[in-house]
Amino acid sequence: MFSWLAADEQTRIRFQLELEFVQCLANPNYLNFLAQRGYLKDKAFVNYLKYLLYWKDPEYAKYLKYPQCLHMLELLQYEHFRKELVNAQCAKFIDEQQILHWQHYCRKRLRLQQALAEQQLQNTIGK
Repeated sequence: MFSWLAADEQTRIRFQLELEFVQCLANPNYLNFLAQRGYLKDKAFVNYLKYLLYWKDPEYAKYLKYPQCLHMLELLQYEHFRKELVNAQCAKFIDEQQILHWQHYCRKRLRLQQALAEQQLQNTIGK
């Protein structure tokens, strides 16, 4: 980078850029964009995606807001998946599946919270 930046500042900027990029991989429409522009055929870009697998390490993963990006990063290691992403229908299907997963997660979490609240109420009444 720039020689006038301190090494720790360069490291911080690189961390932020890679964090932001990895999280963008959670967006199937962005993956479709990359595929249609030929990035997913570029050997250097594919190597970069492989390098980014370090984000799966809990030391780094804890900073992710969209953990599904790690699943996409893993899938991007496969040539067949990268080729399929050129198709907008593939991206749409992935997007729909993510929404369905999120809806299921939210409903399940709500049920668990309600059960916990009921249990706490029963424990309070029982005392």
